[in-house]
Order: sequence, then C-alpha cells, then structure tokens
Amino acid sequence: MPPTDASTDTGTSSNDTLDLRLSDQLGALFAEGEPVTSPPPPGAFDDDLLDSLAGWGPVTTRAGVFQLVPVRVERDLALITRWMNDPAVAAFWELAGSEGVTATHLRGQLDGDGRSVPCLGVLGGIPMSYWEIYRADLDPLARHYPSRPHDTGIHLLLGGVTDRGRGVGTTLLRAVADLILEQRPRCARVLAEPDLRNTPSVAAFLNAGFRFSAEVELPDKRAALMVRERALRDLL
Repeated sequence: MPPTDASTDTGTSSNDTLDLRLSDQLGALFAEGEPVTSPPPPGAFDDDLLDSLAGWGPVTTRAGVFQLVPVRVERDLALITRWMNDPAVAAFWELAGSEGVTATHLRGQLDGDGRSVPCLGVLGGIPMSYWEIYRADLDPLARHYPSRPHDTGIHLLLGGVTDRGRGVGTTLLRAVADLILEQRPRCARVLAEPDLRNTPSVAAFLNAGFRFSAEVELPDKRAALMVRERALRDLL
C-alpha cells in the first residue's frame, strides 16, 4: 500500500527543514543549466504506464514555475531522507530513519514496472516537495474503491516549513492534477487518499478542486478518498 500523504499545509516547524540545502550534485545540476527533464537511467521504469512523465515539462502556477522531476537515488537521497525525518512528515509517511529506509522505499518504485514514479517537485528552480504519481487502478488501493482504467493517484509532501500554511500545497495540487489530465488523455480521474486525521491535507485537496468521495478503510489507515474528475475540472 502506498504511504500516507503528509500534510500539505501545516504550520509545523522543524529546524531540519527550515535550512534546506540542495545536495552538491543537485545544486550543480541547476547551476549548470542541465534540463530538469533529464530522464532517469534507462530501465528505471516503463514510462508507458504513466505516459512519459519525465517529459511532461514545466507549468506556470501562481506560486511560480513548477516541474515534476523523476527522482534519482544517487542525487536526491539525502534531501528526501531529511524531509522524511521531519516530525510533521514522519507522522503520516512513517518513513523516518536512515537513508537506507528512504532508499528502500524509492527503489521499490524505481525498480518496478512503472506504475508509480517518485518525483521531486521543483518550484522556481528549487526542489521543495516530494511526489509520487501512480496508477491507482493498478495499485492495491483499487481493491478498496470502484476503480476505473487509468485512474491516477497522487502522494505529496512539502519539504520546507516555509512552504506550508500559505496555500502553496493547494496551488501545486491543482496544477499537478490538471497536468495529469492534460498529459494522460485516457485518465478521467485523479485520486488521493490522505489520512482522515490529516485535516490540513484533506482541506488542501478540497481547495484544489478535489471532492470528498468516501471514507476508505486501508490496511494502514482510514483514508479520505479525494477525486478530481476531468468532467468537473472547469467547475471546481
């Protein structure tokens, strides 16, 4: 079962995330102007299941230019591990610990068949969030709701406390959901299943145009099934 969603808009503070620094390799990547769409190593995953996510490109949002960049473990592990050890994140993702814990979680996706792609969220050239874009219809989640072909799911955490509590999560959720619907023409719905206890996360999804569909009992949590439908995207 995918991890629980971290709160997208809490005001919880942590010294570890207030002082976010790019890893040397990631900082060099942006400083040298390497395209952020640079793909992961060949064979890392089969892009066909998610319509070549690595090539989706940037989108302009109210918060700035944003892009999903597929994770490279050798480049991004330290940064993502730091985020996973933020108490506000660890409470719902339950992946606090050493880099080995984070690496195992990432490689479980990168070495799989491509049904889930872990990404950095890069805003204004700065990595500031972690995303998992996944095929909900091919995921264990599909056993717990009436799935449809090509349903696409989102997991999200905001890494920096300065990005929490001011609507950035809501803005990016709407942008990413719209990006999925634009880039995946066979997908009619974007889904999420935040923990019901994570009220700031549920509120962020609602404000981003998702509707509450149902309470779902999952193996590791009671979740709010949130849905953003293609047919309603211009109305919500």
